[in-house]
Formats: sequence, C-alpha cells, structure tokens
Amino acid sequence: MKLGILDQAPVLEKSSPAEALRASIELAAEGDKAGFTRYWIAEHHSFQNLSCPAPEVLLGLIGEKTKHIRIGSGAVLLPHYSPFKVAETFNMLSVLFPDRIDLGIGRAPGGSAEASIALSGNFLQKVKEMPDKYKELLHFLKSDFPEESLYAKISASPLPQKPPVPWVLGTSSKSAILAAETGTSYAFGHFMSDKDGPEIVQSYKKQFVSNGFQPEPEVIAAVSAVCAETEEKAVSLAEAALYRQIKQDQKETSLSSSEKDMLHLSKAKMAIGTPDQVLQKLENIQKQYEADEIMVVTHTPDYESRTASYRLLGKYNAG
Repeated sequence: MKLGILDQAPVLEKSSPAEALRASIELAAEGDKAGFTRYWIAEHHSFQNLSCPAPEVLLGLIGEKTKHIRIGSGAVLLPHYSPFKVAETFNMLSVLFPDRIDLGIGRAPGGSAEASIALSGNFLQKVKEMPDKYKELLHFLKSDFPEESLYAKISASPLPQKPPVPWVLGTSSKSAILAAETGTSYAFGHFMSDKDGPEIVQSYKKQFVSNGFQPEPEVIAAVSAVCAETEEKAVSLAEAALYRQIKQDQKETSLSSSEKDMLHLSKAKMAIGTPDQVLQKLENIQKQYEADEIMVVTHTPDYESRTASYRLLGKYNAG
C-alpha cells in the first residue's frame, strides 16, 4: 500500500513555532528514509497552534534534506493568490528538485475572516473565481495558452523539464468535479469530512477527462491515524491530542457531554492501534475509496511519538 504524510506543522504544548517547523523538516526526512511516497505540508493563517502559512518556503528546506520522497503543498489556497506567481514558485521548486514536486491546490480560507481579508480582500468573490484561476494555473504550468491570450507570450520561469504535478484537494463534489473536468489528480480529506467520501470520489472518476496531466484518474484519501507499539498507548496518545484540539485554551479542563461526543466521533474516523491494526484499517479505507494511496495525518502530544508513529507504519508497511 502506498502511504504518504500530510503534515500541519502543529505547535504542540510547551513548544515554539521554530520547534514545530524543525520537527516538520525532521518528519519529512524520516518519511524519506521509511519509504513514504510523498510528504505534503498544509497552509494555515493566523493560527497560534499551526505554524506554516507558506508551504513553498518550508518545501525549499525540506527538498535539501530529502532525496527520494515527493514533496508538495497540501494545499496552496489558490483563492488568495495569483496563478502566475504560484506557477513560478512551484516551477522553481521543480527545477531545484526535479520530478519530486506536487502542487496541491485548495479553496478553503485557511484562517479567520479577518485573516482572509488581510490576505486577499473579498474572499467569497475569490472563491467564485477559483475554478477559472485553477484552469489558468494549469495553462501556466503547461505553457499552452492560446495565441490570442494576453498571457501567450509570457512563461512562469524558470521552466523545469517536468512541471509540478497538480492535485485538487477537497471534501466536496465541487472539488471532485473541478479535478475531473481539468484531468488532474484528486485528494479527498476523509479525516475532515462527514460526507460520503467514496461516492464523491466515484463521481470524480466517472467524470474524469484527460487533458495532458494525468492519463487516468488518481486518488488519495487522507486519513487521521495514530500508531504505537501497543493499542493502549496509541489510544492514549490519540485521546490526549484530541483533548487538546477540543479544549484549545479553555480554562475548564473537564469535557462536556457534547465535547465527549465530539471526541468519540473523531476517534471513530481514525485508525488507532498497533501497526497491524492501523494498516488493516487503512487498507479497508483504501478499498472503500478505491484509492491509489493513503495519506496519513498524525497528531500526538509530542513530536517524538508522532515521528515514531510514522516510523512504525513505514516499517510494517514495507515488511
């Protein structure tokens, strides 16, 4: 089974943003050694507990610390940005790290309304424009604007021998349709969706039209997982991380009934346990989605147990 890493660069309790970013670089290097297919870093804005607003900056450092693993954004939030600038940036990464760069694209704001306004003004209007911006981005990546286009005579330099591979990331039929219509790969966020993911993925596959990027549909399902040497330890790590996510900085330490329900619902969607238990659940999810790959996002109370979780998965998956 192909396994990838989705990292959100969390700032854990009693740690700093600098420590979080260094831990992300180390995690990517560990994933490279353990045989993971790819490493993606997420984009968030004005979150005190998430440290990466600029995936492209971190990817430049990670590329130097790794050799084989594909690296990319999970995702660049395109409504905020110029397609030309995004193409330039990821083409440059592709020149530096040939045939290793993924360009994951999303439409979420990645932060509060105030952060979105600070980034790009009227976000709701930008979201409406997102499908057209994505198609424009693809033209810049392929350098194939029609002759009559305003952009026909410019290029998103430097041009790599092989452009970055575009992916649409999402949790809705809108994102699936966009990926299908543009003939690009699709990553579904199972860990953050209450919708019928397999049905959405099937709609992507049925409507897929090849346009030069992908000859046929390609799917990743992103799943939250915590792995440890014993089931008890894995459950303890997962519950501690979920508790912190639910309570945030609240002074009240005990969980309300609704918060307990939230914790149990979150655990039910996760793969938690020993390597054999986690891999079995991931394989079941892969079959449900008919996915080409499973991307794992792991939250634990400390960076050491997070890295250990991925290391165990990589070891047992390879074996």
